[in-house]
Amino acid sequence: MTDHRARFLQLALRVEALRFGEFTLKSGRTSPYFFNAGRFDSGASIAELAGCYADALDTAGVAFDVLFGPAYKGIPLATALACEFARRGRDYPVAFNRKEAKAHGEGGMLIGAPLDGRRVLIVDDVITAGTAIREALGLIRGAGGVPAGIVIALDRQEAVDPGVSRRSAAQTVTDEQGLPVIAVARLADLLDFTAGGALDAQRAGLLAYRAAYGCD
Repeated sequence: MTDHRARFLQLALRVEALRFGEFTLKSGRTSPYFFNAGRFDSGASIAELAGCYADALDTAGVAFDVLFGPAYKGIPLATALACEFARRGRDYPVAFNRKEAKAHGEGGMLIGAPLDGRRVLIVDDVITAGTAIREALGLIRGAGGVPAGIVIALDRQEAVDPGVSRRSAAQTVTDEQGLPVIAVARLADLLDFTAGGALDAQRAGLLAYRAAYGCD
């Protein structure tokens, strides 16, 4: 496992963004683990998280010009990532969207750097059904931007609808949009991370969940 993946999982456990137990998801599934990026709620944890994102992007080698954070969780993530890259000597502009168009002042749905003619990287926490990502892609293209890819914290690697196909939400976005989805860590990494240590007891539940809902 690459260093940034292990660092991310250790951080997520430390701040309780990653928890084990029995959780009912929005999909109705009962999951043996739960991930909540909202628990990265201090300057130190957000800065450390941004470092993991930056390392994942550097490893993937995706080229981009602008960071875009979809409202709401994507906004602080994209901002923190821009700060991390600036610390490393690369100053990327940042943009994000409102949930509702503003009728006064500068107006519109988008805030921050212009997107026209630029390669835009979407920064978010997870992809669940892909709805928010499709909305963001529409806004980016509508503003003349060129989507370059998507980076997320955790890819659960589970099928959206196992009865129809074993494609995950991330795979579906890649297939439909032709864009890379870079995850700081995936369920496969979590399985490796829990092997042979204090978290080994969690593996049986994770393996059973993957067998029921995992993607191809």
